[in-house]
Amino acid sequence: MSATPADTGEPATRAGHPPASRPGGLLVAPTSHVRPAPPEPPPVRTAPLIVAGLLALALSWHVWIAHGPQQATLLLIGLGLGVTLFHSRFGFTSAWRQLVSVGNGSGLRAHALLIGTTATLATLLIGTGTGLFGATPSASAGDIGLPLFLGAFLFGLGMQLGGACASGTLFAVGSGQSTIVLTLGGFVAGSVIYTWQYGWFDSLPTMPGVLLSDHVGWFGSWLVTLTALGLVVVVSVAVQRRRTPPPVGAVPSARGAARVLRGAWPMLVGAVVLAVLAAAVLLVSGGTWGVTNAFGLWGAKLLQVLGAQPEQWAFWQEPGNAEMLASPVLAHKNSLTNIGIMIGAAIAAGAAGAWSLHRHIPWRTALAAVLGGVIMGVGARLASGCNIGAYLGGISTGSVSGWLWAVAALVGTWAGLKLRPLFGLANPRPSDGAC
Repeated sequence: MSATPADTGEPATRAGHPPASRPGGLLVAPTSHVRPAPPEPPPVRTAPLIVAGLLALALSWHVWIAHGPQQATLLLIGLGLGVTLFHSRFGFTSAWRQLVSVGNGSGLRAHALLIGTTATLATLLIGTGTGLFGATPSASAGDIGLPLFLGAFLFGLGMQLGGACASGTLFAVGSGQSTIVLTLGGFVAGSVIYTWQYGWFDSLPTMPGVLLSDHVGWFGSWLVTLTALGLVVVVSVAVQRRRTPPPVGAVPSARGAARVLRGAWPMLVGAVVLAVLAAAVLLVSGGTWGVTNAFGLWGAKLLQVLGAQPEQWAFWQEPGNAEMLASPVLAHKNSLTNIGIMIGAAIAAGAAGAWSLHRHIPWRTALAAVLGGVIMGVGARLASGCNIGAYLGGISTGSVSGWLWAVAALVGTWAGLKLRPLFGLANPRPSDGAC
């Protein structure tokens, strides 16, 4: 997480002194220490920057020629998502870990801004039927039942072991984090396990979901969502005022105008930019931004290359899924944005001097990464989405399932924090200088 106290409006205090407060500052969330100043960034990593930039240009041109301007636009949006995710270090895994372990809710409040801004833009698009390339933006209610609760719980647990959520996995892989490559491999494997055993998973009890707009209209849905998000912000501040946690750590960042390309963006700025890009996905494709259904597709395509026949599985025989498997990966919406995120993050990391490969990975860390990825892969498919498709996409379009997913995933986060020490992974502590 990269926002400074000035960015977030949260006063920092010096170690050994009581937290600062402001008269009447009901929304002031103090921290126990002064937030560390960000160090200067390393030199630009020229080779990764050039390679990623050339790849972005070549792939965008190829997708435009082979699959059309709509698909090329989705790839470009993905590039923007990758740049923004990296520069703002916008995470879900670390935000929830900091919230549950020490009570620092700055990340959760950034989530509220992201979801609220996305909800506002989505309401305008869906309510007016505004779309590009013939797309008609729409929302759907996620089913409610055992698959949702179990899947979200598993996802929350898995991301604490794997070290990243769905979007975080993609931008971390793009920025050269070798451990998270293992998480991505596990993610794909878990998605394949779900599609392979789809008949059993699909038999779990469920009921139709609830879309707020069906009952109170789009304006009412938007109003309810923003009110609920406001309550989340108030509660998170109250928790932080009571626990006075360490501040979020700082990452290397340039100053001044160079911060745009070589610095850490305030997390709240990242939230707004991500919301605009998420709305752009809806505008261009007609559907909300998603990540994880692409992992099952990638796994199935790989199995076909290896001579297996996943197309005979029940999951891939359903009409919509069969069409997806028969089509090229570069014509698939979520695959395009996912690939764009990885390349965009590589460009941003190269410019920031942060792109690097970790050559030594402790075996317990590697095991946790793979295991966490597998658990997230199964969990995301069970719950019909991840922190992006189910959490952000669900809540921002008024699906009650999104809120239920968040609660179950937070419980899973708590369980994941209990398991992290078994793999040599540390959790934030109240006595830390930064979390």
